[in-house]
Amino acid sequence: MCFIFAPKYFYHLNNTIMAYKITDDCTACGTCIDECPVEAISEGDIYVIDPDVCTDCGSCADVCPVEAIEPE
Repeated sequence: MCFIFAPKYFYHLNNTIMAYKITDDCTACGTCIDECPVEAISEGDIYVIDPDVCTDCGSCADVCPVEAIEPE
């Protein structure tokens, strides 16, 4: 998969923003927040990833203990 870097975003060649999302399986443990290098995750009953800030690095998904984070 080829990516072109543009400020704050990674784009597929077809210009769609790649981002991760947090599913309803989230337990709000907070592990993902500390891993996000661009602070795209906000707290709540179920955490939320801002797709406009997410750079698709996957750090949050790698550390989620309940595997509640997946590519959009």
